[in-house]
Amino acid sequence: MKIAISSDHGGFELKEFVVRLLNDLGHEPLDLGCHSIEPVDYPDYASQVARRVLQGEAERGILICGTGLGMSIAANRFHGIRATLVNDLYLARMSREHTDSNILVLGGRVTAKGLAEEIVRVWLKTEFAGNRHSRRLEKIAAIEEDIPGNC
Repeated sequence: MKIAISSDHGGFELKEFVVRLLNDLGHEPLDLGCHSIEPVDYPDYASQVARRVLQGEAERGILICGTGLGMSIAANRFHGIRATLVNDLYLARMSREHTDSNILVLGGRVTAKGLAEEIVRVWLKTEFAGNRHSRRLEKIAAIEEDIPGNC
């Protein structure tokens, strides 16, 4: 699976770890930066991943900033993106099973590498359950359509 991934400086170290993990798991990471711990602005990187997912250049995305909060807010501005900030295995499973999350968000300063690895594994292998959850996602899409100026 092709997965777009990026971080800001606060998530750089964890992003590098996750890129290696994705390769080890047989996925194709599309690393969109950042490429150092020099300060950058997370919206620039969140938008790159969101656009790649929406355009079909990547099947899913992973975003990492210091806490995950900024990346979540920025990515969820895009119509059709369901970016979920995940900090445990239950949320990793539910974010895919119930909300068909297409972008996983992690906090680089608050998530240990071992836990991040397990979260990524669960998030990648969990399938969307559909059924009643599809109806709820359709309602979210309808809300998005009603928001003036939504991108």
